[in-house]
Amino acid sequence: MNNFLDNIRDHISVVRQLQRLNEDVLRVAEILVCSLRKGGKIMFCGNGGSAADCQHLAAEFTGRFLNDRRPLAAIALSTDTSALTCIGNDYGFDQIFSRQVVAIGSSSDVLVGISTSGMSRNIIRAVQEARSVGIRTIGLLGRGGGELKGLCDDSLVVPSEVTARIQECHILIGHTLCEIVELKLGLIQK
Repeated sequence: MNNFLDNIRDHISVVRQLQRLNEDVLRVAEILVCSLRKGGKIMFCGNGGSAADCQHLAAEFTGRFLNDRRPLAAIALSTDTSALTCIGNDYGFDQIFSRQVVAIGSSSDVLVGISTSGMSRNIIRAVQEARSVGIRTIGLLGRGGGELKGLCDDSLVVPSEVTARIQECHILIGHTLCEIVELKLGLIQK
């Protein structure tokens, strides 16, 4: 038994299947570019490991990715512990992201919901609220996409049932989106 080699084989198998998402990734990147060109921001929401992915990807946009360049507006809605605990305590965990979307979102923004199952109630609520105020929604999902696949304007669904493989691919997709956005905005040369 060699878990490491088994995981590598499984990872490679899932990554190979991502090729069929190429056109979808390009379309989502264009949505992000349009938002940023209009002065909008990218809001990320997710739970657990996906919350960490939200922070990671938001930092790639606000900091830098490939080279030094101007910061791009992005925020992880999972990082403000005061807001999370206040909203969770007063309104319930299902509203921790949706209330933030309503408070700080505008119609030029994009909400990216990251969920390995596609069934996270608080992300579903956030997507519903975002759509009700004209914010574009993108799902970065796994396991067939779950309920979120049908709710989001666009979805990128990793073809796996294994949380670890899904999360690994979410970061690959997120890094690719950031690179395409930088290129399309003329912030880097490649």
